[in-house]
Amino acid sequence: MKLNELSPAAGSTSNRFRIGRGVGSGKGKTGGRGVKGQKSRSGVAINGFEGGQMPIYMRLPKRGFTPRNSKSFAWVNLSILAKAIEAGKLDASAVTEEALVAAGVVRRLRDGVRLLAKGDAPKGVNITVTGASKAAVAAIEKAGGTVTLTGAGTEEKTA
Repeated sequence: MKLNELSPAAGSTSNRFRIGRGVGSGKGKTGGRGVKGQKSRSGVAINGFEGGQMPIYMRLPKRGFTPRNSKSFAWVNLSILAKAIEAGKLDASAVTEEALVAAGVVRRLRDGVRLLAKGDAPKGVNITVTGASKAAVAAIEKAGGTVTLTGAGTEEKTA
């Protein structure tokens, strides 16, 4: 079989129907649009309009909300941190948020960086971040490193 011998399956294609070319063509005069009304004219956009019936986007309940003071953190998993240190992009003795951005581990800081515990912790890393999960802090300390948290609410709560 050659490229010039390829053809579509029989009956799968049809010629374009030329609309509005005289009454004898079968699609002349109104061009298949019916008579009068908004939809017979050009420039019609009735997306979401259901003929007077309450549209589905208004019938369905709206759920949840976005708090105005919510923070958006860039996150880093331990496995990604370990890869960057192995590749020589980061110095394990002093990992900061700015160093993570410079190394390309985090694209942008947003409201800070949050350390998560997915993967194995690199050995002897000293890291300063806005926040970290308890499991991530435990894993870093078990591997002989330290985690310094700079975010609000990181100080010990006493009852």
